[in-house]
Amino acid sequence: MKLRTRLFALLILLQINVLHAQSTTEIADKFIRTSLLENKGYNWLKELCEIGPRLSGSENSLKAIKWAQKKMIESKFDSVWLQPVMVPHWERGKIEQALISNSNKYGKEKLTITALGGSIGTGKTGITAEVVEVKSLDEVSKLGERAKGKIIFYNRPFDNGLASSMEGYGKAVDQRSSGAAEASKVGAVAVLVRSVQSSYDDFPHTGSLSYRNSEVKIPGAAISVIDADFLSKALSEDPKLKVNIKLDCKTLPDAQSYNVIGEIKGTEKPNEVIVIGGHFDSWDKGCGAHDDGAPCVQSMEVLDLFRRLNIKPKRTIRCVLFINEENGLKGGIEYGKYAASAKETHLAAIESDRGAFTPRGFYVTTDSLTFGKLQNWLPILNKAKIEWIRKGGSGADVGQIKNAKALFGYVPDDLRYMDVHHSSTDVFATVHPREMELGTAAMALLVYLLSENGL
Repeated sequence: MKLRTRLFALLILLQINVLHAQSTTEIADKFIRTSLLENKGYNWLKELCEIGPRLSGSENSLKAIKWAQKKMIESKFDSVWLQPVMVPHWERGKIEQALISNSNKYGKEKLTITALGGSIGTGKTGITAEVVEVKSLDEVSKLGERAKGKIIFYNRPFDNGLASSMEGYGKAVDQRSSGAAEASKVGAVAVLVRSVQSSYDDFPHTGSLSYRNSEVKIPGAAISVIDADFLSKALSEDPKLKVNIKLDCKTLPDAQSYNVIGEIKGTEKPNEVIVIGGHFDSWDKGCGAHDDGAPCVQSMEVLDLFRRLNIKPKRTIRCVLFINEENGLKGGIEYGKYAASAKETHLAAIESDRGAFTPRGFYVTTDSLTFGKLQNWLPILNKAKIEWIRKGGSGADVGQIKNAKALFGYVPDDLRYMDVHHSSTDVFATVHPREMELGTAAMALLVYLLSENGL
């Protein structure tokens, strides 16, 4: 009798597990079909891109913040609010010019450049100087007297021999971020940095430079890869040629801005929170479609999918659009302070900051036991093309949430991301609706699994 009772109980348990698995499978299918057929997030992205670029402190960024708040309210999230934060306010200005001014062979030749974020300007007449070409920061430190009064030209190319364009970016970006600070130490007057990108074109990519604790700040600009090769060739033929650089960028006092936050309360454990989000600011060359407009809209749509499909999460799911990741991280820091003091538990946080291409996987920072548990979810996540969950970094913004059980970074295919990253080609037309919407479904499914099962 006892054996029959145990067998019966086991059968019931197996049936419950099968029903749960079927239910999760059905929900996965609903997430995928609804996203792909309705394209709501993709249409939202079109509206967002029509506002224009969203550089921190700009009027456009405030317009976008109001837009996102309105969309969340219209989607009937349980709570929607703005979290105030002061942000840096840098303006590019209207003048970005570079000219080979005295070459014996080339005469006067224009070069395509764009100011690096945070750079000082050059003054009205610009800076004219001879150019010293280098491939690394170490080379600069060894120049000594040769660098004084010169423009340092960093020309280490992006390594397109690497399968991961993010890895290629990581191996080249130190020239952009630290080049001006290192050059100023040896008496240089400005820097030109080969655009950090995988594509070969005439559209230079911007991005932050850091002066760190430099006693003297010098202007910095990215030069297009085509003109970087041209300048290198010209220097080999005429080492004494001079370049004139004119930039009228400037830094203004910090400005008032906001993180945009919306949430759906959990039905069983409302004090356990799952955050999903991206950074809402963008550079000002394109409209920030991939970086990071689409990921922000995907995060909004994840919650909207729960609403549209009448799926009630057991735990609270919260969308956070962080302001100022590109040139200050102030939004992430402010939310991190809130998370540390709030009377709630941050179970997990998911950041998306790699564009809106085909889903590939998730990086996660967590303990070994939790990591093992997450592997059990791969068969269901694979329905949305998620192939792996690996240990790795999550993202700059969610990384400020120090007390979360797990921090995730969504990873789409990155082969084309560095073609558009931080450039005037990062526009709505480069986003494919099926890639974007499948990514939304993948993140919605992870959020659902976290909400249902915890960690």
